[in-house]
Amino acid sequence: MADNRRIRVLLVDDHQVVRRGLRTFLEIQDDIEVVGEASDGDEGVAGAEELRPDVVLMDIKMPGTDGIEALRKLRDLANPAKVLIVTSFTEQRTVVPALRAGAAGYVYKDVDPEALAGAIRSVHAGHVLLQPEVAGALLAQDDPGTGHGRGSSLTDREREVLTLIADGRSNREIARALVLSEKTVKTHVSNILMKLDLADRTQAALWAVRHGITG
Repeated sequence: MADNRRIRVLLVDDHQVVRRGLRTFLEIQDDIEVVGEASDGDEGVAGAEELRPDVVLMDIKMPGTDGIEALRKLRDLANPAKVLIVTSFTEQRTVVPALRAGAAGYVYKDVDPEALAGAIRSVHAGHVLLQPEVAGALLAQDDPGTGHGRGSSLTDREREVLTLIADGRSNREIARALVLSEKTVKTHVSNILMKLDLADRTQAALWAVRHGITG
């Protein structure tokens, strides 16, 4: 990592054996540090607020507050942690709501360990992890006419930024590509979300794909 700082990760899963397995693997990664664990959504939200991790690995199905509700609470609290869903459920009706609630992506619990570490690094860098079938399901659920005319309100620079968001670029990468400061890029991203009435980068990326704003 450029700043030599390890990626701080919080594990949220109601099965201790799963948390133990994740911790065992992640702790051998030079650039990843497990800073805490939680056994349900409420504990996960509290842990994210207290520990301020970079990435939260979140199960969906948990007793009490589940992963989707925890995601909504984190979004309401404006917690900056990127949430990567780690689930054994493959149904789109389970995964899609989590992505709409603000997850940066998802992997299955049988994911190859090295691929999991790569996924953590990817969402930490600002990328969105969507498998094609889930991206398609998200787009299919949108009203085809929703927001189509809003793109005309974007400035040329905002359209450039949106194109790079759709390409999976982080704010840092966008700043480098467009020779801007990261602060300026963040302002553009905020304006894009406001003008298009979108909640997050995931929705912005999907909107861009749907309306042909891609590189």
